[in-house]
Amino acid sequence: MPTALITGASRGIGAAVARALASTHTLLLGGRDADALAAVAADLPDATPWPVELTDADALAAAVAGIDRLDLLVHSAGVARVGPLSEASADLWRSTYEVNVVAVAELTRLLLPALRAAGGRVVLVNSGAGRAAHAGWGPYAASKFALRAYADVLREEEPALRVTTVFPGRTATDMQKTVRADEGGAYEPDRYLRPESVAEAVRYAALAPDDAHLTEVVVRSAADYCNEVMERAG
Repeated sequence: MPTALITGASRGIGAAVARALASTHTLLLGGRDADALAAVAADLPDATPWPVELTDADALAAAVAGIDRLDLLVHSAGVARVGPLSEASADLWRSTYEVNVVAVAELTRLLLPALRAAGGRVVLVNSGAGRAAHAGWGPYAASKFALRAYADVLREEEPALRVTTVFPGRTATDMQKTVRADEGGAYEPDRYLRPESVAEAVRYAALAPDDAHLTEVVVRSAADYCNEVMERAG
């Protein structure tokens, strides 16, 4: 079976992607929490925990050693904090970019030989904030716009690879709980996408026929989109 490496696989969208790909891929489950990764792997037929701190360059280089062929790389790891620009410190900007952009770029760079060998695919889980920036989302949205630009350039520079950006709307994950707490609002999972729905979009990009190159996929919550349309209609 083809091999897929999924970052952020210990929970949320990343774990859902792992479950969605379990029947079609041998899986490497990336993340910081080795115990959580082991728990996810235990329920899957052919999955191996791949614990690593993505922002540690030396650890990352050591972790990819020995991966000489990779069919699919899914970037699902990310961080998000919400607040006004007046309260966004330089440390917040740096830490957000380190995880959401720099770690993605470095991991992909290190794995390019393995991806080229397989004629592989790269899927980057972005965000609605990577298409439209709003008040309170400065560092996060900026990092996601940068991630979108990175994917666009990678697609042009590596034409033998398939590079897909997936833009999910609000999703019912632990990260969303933190975001809603930062926003001072209620966590309303019934209004959000399920992680499994986002994972299906990733799965389709991973398994799309050879004649189809999905460059961007936008996934919105049906309930939230309906409310938005009704609000615009007055």
